[in-house]
Amino acid sequence: MTDVASRPNSRATKNVVYLIHFDTPYKHARHYLGSTKDLTARLERHAHGNGSRLMQVITNAGITWRLARVWKCDGVWAARKLESHIKRHHKNVGRTLCPICQAERKAK
Repeated sequence: MTDVASRPNSRATKNVVYLIHFDTPYKHARHYLGSTKDLTARLERHAHGNGSRLMQVITNAGITWRLARVWKCDGVWAARKLESHIKRHHKNVGRTLCPICQAERKAK
C-alpha cells in the first residue's frame, strides 16, 4: 500500500520538488525524484501507477513507497532547476538526501 495518507494539503504543495522512497528497491532504483505544481494530485497519479514510467513499473511490481522529502520552491522554473540540480549532483540520493535511508543506516 502506498503512503499517500500523510501527504500535505494542496495549498502547501505548490511548486515543489519531491522525493519518493521505495520500500523495496526495483533493480537499481530506490527513489523517484520529481517536481510539480500540485503535489497532492501528482501523488494520487503515482498511487495509481500514472504520471511517470518508473512509478508505473513500481506499482505493477507491487512495490510500496513513501513520500520522503519535499522542497518548496518559488515557482515552477525554480522547482525544475532544483530537480535538475539534484539529479546531476546527487547520484546517491538515498545516502545524501533521503531521511528514510539515513534513519535506516543509523539503526544498523
